[in-house]
Amino acid sequence: MGGPGARRRTGSESPYEARYGYSRAVRVGDRVIVSGTAPVWPDGSCDLDPRAQVRRCCEIIVAALAELGARPEHVVRTRMFISDPEVADVVGDVHREHFGAAAPAATMVVARLLDARWAVEIEAEALVG
Repeated sequence: MGGPGARRRTGSESPYEARYGYSRAVRVGDRVIVSGTAPVWPDGSCDLDPRAQVRRCCEIIVAALAELGARPEHVVRTRMFISDPEVADVVGDVHREHFGAAAPAATMVVARLLDARWAVEIEAEALVG
């Protein structure tokens, strides 16, 4: 993997990564940082159901973690950006399903997201070791 400061990166099929010049996730040493992850399919579409959106975000995050040698139980921090406070419980329920065993430090913020169809976008940070 290289020295302690060596970077490993992974991508997903998001159409935004190449367009905006970022990685889905980056690992430096034991730290894995997953970018803000929206509920997007490779063709740019998204399910309008908030629960399905959170599941899609978590699916992408878990895949990125795995690609870089981490698992959901390694997650120490999440940030959940929601477009409407009415979806907070749905987002929290699905977040708990995926990351509840790790019980990471977490923040939920109501914000205007890049695409009006999105109810949620999630970031994650993991420590492996």
